[in-house]
Amino acid sequence: MKHSSGGDSSETITTTDGTIPLGSLESPSKTGPDVHILRLPFQGNFLSNCVKKLLNSFACLLFLPLTIVGRLIEAFFALKQRISKHDSSLEGKVVLITGASSGLGEALAKCLYTEGCKLIIASRRYTELDRVKEQLLGSGLRKGTIYPPVIIQLDLQDFVNLPDKVRTILGVYGYIDILVNNAGISYRGEVTDTSLEVDAKVMNINYFGTVALTKALLPSMIVRQSGHIVMIGSLQAKLAIPFRSAYAASKHALQAFSDSLRAELDHRNIDVTVVNPGYIRTSLSVNALTGRGDKYGQMDETTESGADPLHAAYQIVIAIKRKTQELMLCSIFYRLAVLFRAIFPSVYFKMMARRALRAKKIR
Repeated sequence: MKHSSGGDSSETITTTDGTIPLGSLESPSKTGPDVHILRLPFQGNFLSNCVKKLLNSFACLLFLPLTIVGRLIEAFFALKQRISKHDSSLEGKVVLITGASSGLGEALAKCLYTEGCKLIIASRRYTELDRVKEQLLGSGLRKGTIYPPVIIQLDLQDFVNLPDKVRTILGVYGYIDILVNNAGISYRGEVTDTSLEVDAKVMNINYFGTVALTKALLPSMIVRQSGHIVMIGSLQAKLAIPFRSAYAASKHALQAFSDSLRAELDHRNIDVTVVNPGYIRTSLSVNALTGRGDKYGQMDETTESGADPLHAAYQIVIAIKRKTQELMLCSIFYRLAVLFRAIFPSVYFKMMARRALRAKKIR
């Protein structure tokens, strides 16, 4: 290799690959077995991509009749199940309800108490549980044999003491017929402004705590070859929306866990029901966590105009009686939205992006 200069002021380098000006952005070409070039797959032009998307949408539409037929078949078997199990009684069943100190959990306690269940109501707030118990006993809702509710103070984040709590729970009646996993916490915030501690807390309460309690009680159900596990999920397990990432993720995980659990327990005579409610008029949004871990402290407009908790609880009790595998406790609009998201995901994603942008401008 040698340097050379011509009549102009630029210098050049002469190599075996040729003469290259100094300061050039190009480097000498190199060939040989040690050269590896990463080639991206050809993406095609804009028109080609549009055609592909249209074909994908058309293919989804072809499956729409099959989806409708499938839904009709499901409706037939659901109707058959309702007729055969319409008078199914919960009298004397031992029921554990988590998050029973307020909201949907309290409403479930009222409905199941009326049905004559032996209630064990659990929550972090002992005082509120005592209030619920006294209201039930003084309500006159139960006309037959009265079983006073038993209070258990339970924190689903306390994994260390959970085994002792489960032993206490099983020590009340010796077994649990129906476990209603209702306890949970909501969240309002933007992903980029949310600490990992908040994500972990929401997941610990809504998912890991629920799974831990379920696993701790499962052996006693398996021994008796009898039991029913009810998971109170959310519509957002199926239809995630902006500024609910931690909450939607936890409920999505619970949905997947429950679907696997149902299949594994089918031969053991243990039922699994997943309830995915839409908006229910409770204090869920008021008690929600922000990205910093503070209390949100506001009632969302959608929550305020949501379903009555007692009406929702009544529907859930019917689902328990009928051993319904999954209950979408929301209006037909949201059920169609779930179907729309499955058939036209790209359009749905764009709609959610616009919704997120509008919400940020309002903030």
